[in-house]
Amino acid sequence: MEQRFVMKCGGSTLAALPDDFFGELRELQQSGVKPVIVHGGGPAISETLTKLGIETEFVNGLRKTNNDVLDVVEMVLAGRINKEIVRKIGMNGAQALGLSGVDGGLIQARPVANASEIGFVGDVMDVESGIIEGIMGMGYIPVIAPIGIDASGQRYNINADTAAGAVASHLGVERMIVVTDVPGILKTVNGEKHVLPSVTVEEIEEMIASGEIYGGMIPKVRAAIQCIQGRVREVVIVSGQEAGVLTRAVREGGVGTSIVQSKQRQV
Repeated sequence: MEQRFVMKCGGSTLAALPDDFFGELRELQQSGVKPVIVHGGGPAISETLTKLGIETEFVNGLRKTNNDVLDVVEMVLAGRINKEIVRKIGMNGAQALGLSGVDGGLIQARPVANASEIGFVGDVMDVESGIIEGIMGMGYIPVIAPIGIDASGQRYNINADTAAGAVASHLGVERMIVVTDVPGILKTVNGEKHVLPSVTVEEIEEMIASGEIYGGMIPKVRAAIQCIQGRVREVVIVSGQEAGVLTRAVREGGVGTSIVQSKQRQV
């Protein structure tokens, strides 16, 4: 079975990644590993909305999305950020092809349960994985912007973590890599912070409740948990700034924090 992996990365994290990281992507691709990238871009969307004078608010961490906001979301995600990633991968000697969930009906979506208060935010119904397989078969790294579409042609803003988990699950990938700006989930032992090698979803909830995971780390770990769905059993959080981190995460493990559904699932 060929080795493939799905990597989720925020748009602002990707912009700050060193060239070495993209060099690793190239080497992995040249050695026969097939990466798939799903990216976000929340800060860039907020910045563009502000420039355009469009007000937006968040409901439980999800952006309230009307048609005006949706236009900007698509423009920023499927346009600027998607092409920036494709360009950076190309500049570092690998080949990438950018697309959004609208292309070929790649990400089939439906409105989330609280659509009446949040607007055009979607849940993933299905992923046309044959499109991704075809792009990988042609020798390109698929770079996917998380915008979905339904049968009527309505677009939906989809949380990037949810989209990444769905893409991985439909491709049959059990282990996902989430690239952030932190080396993993930190636990304080005897006054010193250490990266937890492995943690369950339940343990994370306990650490949030006890205040051990706090501030900006809470959305990061909650986001990683959202990737655990369908066939995805494990999500590894790593820092993109760490040298050799991608190769280690894909080939060896033992880097960052591995989040698993429950310990029983680990074999």
